[in-house]
Amino acid sequence: MTKTLEGRILTPGGWVAGRLRFDTHIRAVEPVAGLESGPMILPGFIDLHCHGGGGGDTMEGEASIRALARTHARHGTTALLATTMTSPVEEIETALDGAGRVIAGRREGEARVLGVHLEGPFISPDRLGAQPPYAIPADLARMADFCDRADIRVVTWAPEADPDGSLQAFLAARDIRVQLGHSSCDYETAAEAFSRGVDGVTHMFNAMTALHHRAPGIVGAALAHAEHAELIPDLLHVHPGAIRAALRAIPSLYAVTDATAASGMPDGDYRLGRYTVRKCGNGVRLDDGTLAGSCLTMDRAFANFVAIGLAPEEASRRTSTLAADYLGLADRGRLAPGAWADIVVLDADLRVTGVHVEGESIDLDHA
Repeated sequence: MTKTLEGRILTPGGWVAGRLRFDTHIRAVEPVAGLESGPMILPGFIDLHCHGGGGGDTMEGEASIRALARTHARHGTTALLATTMTSPVEEIETALDGAGRVIAGRREGEARVLGVHLEGPFISPDRLGAQPPYAIPADLARMADFCDRADIRVVTWAPEADPDGSLQAFLAARDIRVQLGHSSCDYETAAEAFSRGVDGVTHMFNAMTALHHRAPGIVGAALAHAEHAELIPDLLHVHPGAIRAALRAIPSLYAVTDATAASGMPDGDYRLGRYTVRKCGNGVRLDDGTLAGSCLTMDRAFANFVAIGLAPEEASRRTSTLAADYLGLADRGRLAPGAWADIVVLDADLRVTGVHVEGESIDLDHA
């Protein structure tokens, strides 16, 4: 059945005041004469780094992944990558098995889980951040088994865990995006990794060597060489000034939430892999005060981008289109005929008033 929405529609060619017709896919964008106001109709948000939400954590398996997919859908996320933690191998296997079942069959009310972002275990034990202490060196047989369990689209990787580059080459051969993160390497090592084809950077500025003018670190290498990078715009993980610097330097900088089970939930204690984390206000932390993921949702990421000066169309590009492009998905992240009908509707205060995932209207009552 064809549905319609009217308002200011953001298309690849710019804003159109008019009517959007869709079923499971976008069928037409029709200008309407005299339509001068109405809600903003944008491509649904796409989150490529999401550990949890609604009390659910990816590491707990299928039921929890479905819970997080429902929660984030109510905040405008129409597609996401379920993201793992550095954990004992058998726990990663459980998470991947559950994710594989969710990827194979989306249910009513859920965001589309496009695949998995494997964050660890092939990272530096010296730059864990909030990751549990189960980092291991590159292991091609183990990685092949992980790939057999679920569709892995992105892997966070540290060069020091893969000194001969064999894991990077293995992943590239499978068209899996390799992201530099959770690493203590220096500028020279990071720059070499980019020259060998590293695709992006995991949560830019966080869990990596910082920028100093005589020791530029991973941050300096990313600003100098990266085409793609993810960033957590909750305004806690990264100062607005640093966000602006990265926006100027990295062409395809896009937002992620790094969300935990605490997203969409009241203050309190939640699971993040093997850890208990505490949500208080806008932050999620370990007992020692270390930031441990976030409670961010993509609607808030969009609003924060606008608050620091991005035009809504640019904020939309960095919360949707660029992430789709990064995964090579020409049929998501844009409102154009033939694309999936992944749609978010915002009012003048940037509040979500409507969400459609592949044409299905999402119940927002519990958002």
